[in-house]
Amino acid sequence: MISQFASATETDPVKMGWMVGSPPPEDKRVAFQDGGHYQFPKTRWSFCNFRSLVPTTVVSRGLGPASPLQRAELAELDAVKFTPMGSSSTMTWGQAYDANYTDGIVVLHQGKIVYERYSGVLKPEGQHIAMSVTKSFFGLIGQMLVAEGSLDPSAYVTRYVPELKNSAFADATIRQILDMRTGLKYTENYADPQAEIWTHVRAGGVLPRPPNYNGPQTFYEFLQTVQKEGEHGQNFAYKTVNTDVIGWVIRRVTGLSIGEVLSQRIWSKLGMEQDAYFTVDSAGNEFAGGGLNTGLRDLARFGELLRNDGNWAGQEIVPKAVIDDIRFNGDASVFPVTTFPTLEGWCYRNMWWVSNNAHGAYAARGVHGQALYIDPKAEVVIARFGSHPLAVSTHSDPTSLPAYHAVAQFLMHTTG
Repeated sequence: MISQFASATETDPVKMGWMVGSPPPEDKRVAFQDGGHYQFPKTRWSFCNFRSLVPTTVVSRGLGPASPLQRAELAELDAVKFTPMGSSSTMTWGQAYDANYTDGIVVLHQGKIVYERYSGVLKPEGQHIAMSVTKSFFGLIGQMLVAEGSLDPSAYVTRYVPELKNSAFADATIRQILDMRTGLKYTENYADPQAEIWTHVRAGGVLPRPPNYNGPQTFYEFLQTVQKEGEHGQNFAYKTVNTDVIGWVIRRVTGLSIGEVLSQRIWSKLGMEQDAYFTVDSAGNEFAGGGLNTGLRDLARFGELLRNDGNWAGQEIVPKAVIDDIRFNGDASVFPVTTFPTLEGWCYRNMWWVSNNAHGAYAARGVHGQALYIDPKAEVVIARFGSHPLAVSTHSDPTSLPAYHAVAQFLMHTTG
């Protein structure tokens, strides 16, 4: 329960004075070296300022003008009511904003901004780490390469990255990686300090390393140490390493860094307002599993691209067949609902979470409250950044997923 933590208002990073001063007082500093940047409530500052803490590379927006987003703002959205999962009491959209420690949210309806709000140190011109929302960008690009014939979904990963021949990925297919149906000795239990996720991110420099550390020095070095547990092709099992494997494969197939691929295929084509940026390891490898940082309106533009079946300003950026593959080719029978109790009926395809609800909603999701939610039937896109004190989405889903659906229904029935 989140009641063990101070409220969103009490932990507002501006109110707390993080990193204010020249230099900031010792007790107001957020630093990488002591791991403080990943400790709540300092995360409410660091998630908006990752490039001040770790090495990064740019995802260029190109040199063209920003594409305008028209506005038709509806203040009454704050009063939209919904019933949180497992509750008999209602909550409003406005109340859910703080309940989920939201740093910023943009709602588009039929391509127009109907709601935009920021908190703490996140401003419209600011950027925020997207965490595992990052994965969905590269699941999409991976499927684009499949559609183009550049990537064989039935091929073993080692066709493209032979360096993984002694790892768990040696006999995994590209399709199994894209859908995270791999049998790996790798846990993503954030409450377990011995979980492999921590070794993974320390190898990539996302967290500081302990004294006398002699483990893998980069993301890709870590991938080569992952061992098999169980068989590939069984139930969906969420493991961040799969996305770093796809990132490495994309690099080999295209001859470009994944940041360059993202820029060329998506970021420079949508009239984004800002460059995005990536956290990188000591060898310059971008963190495909969770290192993308973007502006909030730009994330919403990406969602709007998908809502429009891959078309932007009359140009096909992503083939509709690629988006259809995400929306319709997942397998709910291999989705372990006991592991994801807030996602009953969902499935996972090409690193996207698919609700299979009446609106056909699907989403990119990241720890601590990052989300890009697309509701095709209601013509709604919701982009959200947050700094929830608990990482796993099951803590924020009860007061976010029903809220998204309620707002989508309100917009669909109120504004046509």
